Amino acid sequence: MVTYALIAFAVAALGGATLAYMRIVKKDVSMPLALVHGLFAATGLVLLAIGLSQTGGTGLTIALAVFVLAALGGFTLFSFHLRSRPMPVFLVLVHGAAAVAAFVILLVVAFG
Repeated sequence: MVTYALIAFAVAALGGATLAYMRIVKKDVSMPLALVHGLFAATGLVLLAIGLSQTGGTGLTIALAVFVLAALGGFTLFSFHLRSRPMPVFLVLVHGAAAVAAFVILLVVAFG
């Protein structure tokens, strides 16, 4: 399950990097891409939670907790998008940094 979670998060990261670039370069971001990004990230969260329940471990718990924090930032960003307001670049960067940190933790736990 953890490997599948990594794959889902990797796809989400590609979409997230594209969305961040779009927001930084211009004000409009793609709603379909945002939805796909969120879908893959949510799938990764569920798969990681299942993997954690099967194997346990402190590293997986930390990765899941940081991903949940990143998800909260993502929900906040999505609320800006739904209200047709520009997303704060600072929040975009913090959301991305949290997701990258969680992904690195997950990589280390899975393959380290």
